[in-house]
Amino acid sequence: MRHSSAFAVRSFVLVAAVGVALAGCASSSGGGSGSALTTKDVTGEWSQPKSEPLVYLELVESGSVSGSDGCNQLNGTWKIDGSTIEFGPFAATMMACEGVDTWLSGATSATVSGDEMTVLDDGGKEIGTLSKTS
Repeated sequence: MRHSSAFAVRSFVLVAAVGVALAGCASSSGGGSGSALTTKDVTGEWSQPKSEPLVYLELVESGSVSGSDGCNQLNGTWKIDGSTIEFGPFAATMMACEGVDTWLSGATSATVSGDEMTVLDDGGKEIGTLSKTS
């Protein structure tokens, strides 16, 4: 029995549609190590919970970021580049706070794995971590 060309075309379209659907499912897991981040993975407040005063960053969906390095207020921008968050230069207040490690003001990028953000300096060296709080 011979199949008509219409049957062959319908079969091809069905197989292609299933392939596209499966490919979409395979690429939808975000936020893991090495996978592309999404805005949903990174927006919200990230902090160092036991720091006093509180060290934190708040990433807003619009691409702005604000926070505190425990001494100075920080403001800037952020964007996702694959599996990395890239921070624009921070504008910061210039208060001198004795005994406060202002490591967060040196952040230029970060990676996210679950609810932990690893903050990196301009050389790609880890300078601290923050936890997702909201």
